[in-house]
Amino acid sequence: MNFDFKKNYKVEDFIFNTKWENLPEKIKKQAIICGIDLINALILGSKGNQYKIGVNFAKKYYKEGDIELIGKEESLNLPGAVVAYSHASNSFDIDDGFNLVKGHPGTSFIAGVISSAIQENITYKEFLETLVVCYELSIREGLALQDHYDYLHSTGTYGAFGTAAGICKILNLDKEKTNNALSIADFHAPLTPVMRSVQNPSMNKDGVPFGALVGMQAVLETLEGSQGGGYLLELPEYEEHVNNLNKLYMMVDLYFKPYTCCRWAHQPIEASIDLIKDNNLNFNDFKEVKIFTFDSAAQLSKIKPKTTDEAQYNIAWPVASAIVHGDVGIEQVIEGALDDKDVLKIMGILKFEVDEELDSAFPEKRLAKVQIITKDDKVYTSDIYQASGESTDNVDINWIKNKFIKRTKSILKEDGQKEILNNLENNLNIKMKDLIKIINNEIK
Repeated sequence: MNFDFKKNYKVEDFIFNTKWENLPEKIKKQAIICGIDLINALILGSKGNQYKIGVNFAKKYYKEGDIELIGKEESLNLPGAVVAYSHASNSFDIDDGFNLVKGHPGTSFIAGVISSAIQENITYKEFLETLVVCYELSIREGLALQDHYDYLHSTGTYGAFGTAAGICKILNLDKEKTNNALSIADFHAPLTPVMRSVQNPSMNKDGVPFGALVGMQAVLETLEGSQGGGYLLELPEYEEHVNNLNKLYMMVDLYFKPYTCCRWAHQPIEASIDLIKDNNLNFNDFKEVKIFTFDSAAQLSKIKPKTTDEAQYNIAWPVASAIVHGDVGIEQVIEGALDDKDVLKIMGILKFEVDEELDSAFPEKRLAKVQIITKDDKVYTSDIYQASGESTDNVDINWIKNKFIKRTKSILKEDGQKEILNNLENNLNIKMKDLIKIINNEIK
């Protein structure tokens, strides 16, 4: 195979020439929506065991510093903070996604971006413009990776590239060093086999911590003189992804997740909730619930979960939780909730079937429908559902704020939710250190 890399610095120019003032208004609004959603994911993640492990690991093997952690008293240096935050962002599977890369761009790079943003104490506005850069490059790298390797490598893989890009921008490296860091990140990116995690859920999930680690280390190794050599987006076959930078903003096609579980379970969750509500049904009267979905979703685990990760990367537990509780949030998937007898009972009557029509629409669309059969043999069938929060739903600031309030209500004080949201929506000039202090002051 011939790797005919063309070093033209188009990617590097995009990284450093992207300025908030020059962005289209639509992209500014999308960046604020993404900022709120990523902070939401980190706040929820601060309550998970994965974050606890990441923080303990970072404290043990990295140095103290002045980068404050959400929900913790410790402050770490850049490598330690990236390791810690990378264990929070995807901890409850509530982060954004992009259909064609079948993964989660935002969570893939947020640890590196927020850690370096706090270290350099940049403004929230500069943080947001960095998010735009990272989304656009992570998505393009993900598309190139899938084509080049012809295999579904997920979030942590392209996250290494996006993380390196974001840290280089915030540290204001020159184009040559940035090019080198990107080449190291691209080469060493963890090729996470995501379907293994779908079928065998664990903290491996989408490989976010290791992608963040590679991206961060690529930058720091560059500063020490380590040499790389070319990355996929410099190959002629991916030139189209580079040439449309500044013209086509792919981040407008992100989806946002209302529930704390794999996106592939969201369709039957919403179908079940609406079907029960519209027909005034009681789950105690159900004899069987059939879920018609696409093949990848049907491969999700259906085991009785023992950990929060097994509950999230699961299709039976979230759907059963939705049927019983009418919602799937952190309260339904955290370890203390996993012995819920009603949810376990409903899991026992769930049946899953791959529908050819629904499967043919994947991955552009993720569709499902639900059929409930009661003990007196009445049958209720939902419409075909595509989960809410898709890019076609035109998610706006109110949608994302309502999600933030709903999902953080057990973690943040009510007045604190309002103050944090006000800053995230309106206070573009606040320094990142001050923003993190406000968040920490409002955690219960």
